[in-house]
Amino acid sequence: MSETRTLVRRALEALGVRRLLLGVHDAALPGDPADDAGRGAPLSLGGRAFLRFAQDLGFDGLQLGPQGRTSEIDASPYDGTLFSRNTLSLALGPLREEGILPEETFREAIGSRPSGERVVHAAVFRNMDRALRAAFATSTRDLDQRRLAFAAENADWLERDALHEALCAEHREGDWLRWPERDRRLFHPAAGEENAARSRREELLCKHAALVARYQFEQLLAHEQHWAFRAEAKSVALGLYGDLQIGVSHQDIWSWAAVFLPSLRMGAPPSRTNPAGQPWNYALLDPARYEGAALRFFRRRIEKVLGEFDGLRIDHPHGLIDPWIYPTGEPDPFHAVQNGARLFSSPDVPHLAAYAIARDDQLDRTLPRHADAWVRELTGAQVSRYATLFDTLIAAARKRGLAADDLVAEVLSTLPYPVGRVIARHGLGRFRVLQKMRLDDPGDVYRSENAAPEDWIMVGNHDTDPIWRVAERWHEAGLGPAHASHLAGRFSPPDPTRFAETVASDPTRLARARLAELFLGPAQHVSIFFSDLLGMREPYNRPGTISDENWSARIPSDFRKRYGEDVGRGRALDLPRALAMALRARRIEGQLASWLEERAGPDPAAPVLPSRA
Repeated sequence: MSETRTLVRRALEALGVRRLLLGVHDAALPGDPADDAGRGAPLSLGGRAFLRFAQDLGFDGLQLGPQGRTSEIDASPYDGTLFSRNTLSLALGPLREEGILPEETFREAIGSRPSGERVVHAAVFRNMDRALRAAFATSTRDLDQRRLAFAAENADWLERDALHEALCAEHREGDWLRWPERDRRLFHPAAGEENAARSRREELLCKHAALVARYQFEQLLAHEQHWAFRAEAKSVALGLYGDLQIGVSHQDIWSWAAVFLPSLRMGAPPSRTNPAGQPWNYALLDPARYEGAALRFFRRRIEKVLGEFDGLRIDHPHGLIDPWIYPTGEPDPFHAVQNGARLFSSPDVPHLAAYAIARDDQLDRTLPRHADAWVRELTGAQVSRYATLFDTLIAAARKRGLAADDLVAEVLSTLPYPVGRVIARHGLGRFRVLQKMRLDDPGDVYRSENAAPEDWIMVGNHDTDPIWRVAERWHEAGLGPAHASHLAGRFSPPDPTRFAETVASDPTRLARARLAELFLGPAQHVSIFFSDLLGMREPYNRPGTISDENWSARIPSDFRKRYGEDVGRGRALDLPRALAMALRARRIEGQLASWLEERAGPDPAAPVLPSRA
């Protein structure tokens, strides 16, 4: 495998590819029967094996999902907490080895894990809760001293999150909207109630001291394991990329309510991907507090994330620049989000006029409000006002030594004019998702030939079907020849007709050609989601739906064996072969292409094989 990595790295350099990331969320990481608790954990045997696998194949790093704590009833990492780490990602094996987790408890947790290859979120939640309760009960003096030091260093967010846990126990209710008013407003009391709120916090810290200490203990373990995993990644020359989610957890709205607008929420407007829009119900920072508390909160949050990773995916940058918003309280949230507006680009909406940056004469009223060109022009000073939060983020990233290549801005089908102006001033690009391209539109944003060097290109992500299933649907719908013809134009083979016929004959060949297209340029940054690499068929998440199937797919424990078999059948991404195709298409490094092809072995036969369950 070291030879494979060497050849892959040489090919990427020859092709001008500056970053190659492998996307995987913690929960999806493979397990090893010796220490698997039913959910992926980075520092587990399976997690570390997958890290070495990515290194062997030639990747630069892992793009992880959001790391926040999720609730028992909501597995979405994009609804997780902003500061506390998810203790479900703890690996139990290292805790046993360090003497933190009793042997009997470890064996019980491993033996109690849900059967099957999917994550059963609620069951894992309860299983981990039992294990960590036992670990805390046997905590040593050394651990207690580490806990106290950690709690003092992170008091600004840790006390709030621990008190939320205490109040959930106090009221036997996880939804703070159902708590008494004094506890709903514990950190943002009404005028004149500040002393009472302070006394209440002290009372709760005393009354629930054991629960608070356990929360601190669990967060200490979660943070220490993250640092250990990051060090292991660094030792094999891989970077870890975090995910700066745009969403704010229900818990964080309670903790930091003073910095959010009370009656407006963020969502996604109607788009080609989601024509009905998406009412996310995410809280919005109050622009009136950008000069004070809101910006301090934002800096605190991003500095923590930036300090924990080597790069950063910026989830939905629109939300930091010109969010699409709608009022709370409407009975039909889809109607509300479809009739929303952009916070800083709606001078004609009475309740938003005070926030407007764009002037009325700068709008194109012949277009719908969500159109990219709704705002036609802006002055430099106006762009700077739109960029307040984004500039703060970029400045913090630069201070940490991150370059533009280390920042992944998730701009999909829509790029409103203000958003485009802001990201362009920092040299950042957008996403080019090949499976979403329109064959009948030469100017489509998802076509690889329309990419810019600063863009990130991929065949799919955590919200799309794997390319292998997409290619099957194209084939079933009779679209194979059209896609194959487009690919022939991109690869410019000696015999385009034969190339197109061969690719169109089998969906696996079509998927492989689409994956190879990632490396043709001009985009210099490539991201591959784990399901596209491994030849999996099921989606990781279906946006806009609530289902136990979402966020539950896992990489099988015998993934190396399966991957080798599927590559041999042409049903998973053979990276050396894909790079050889790109090198030959670009007519560079012919000898290197030959070495890669030799490494890949004979080209798999074309027949369609049964899908793996």
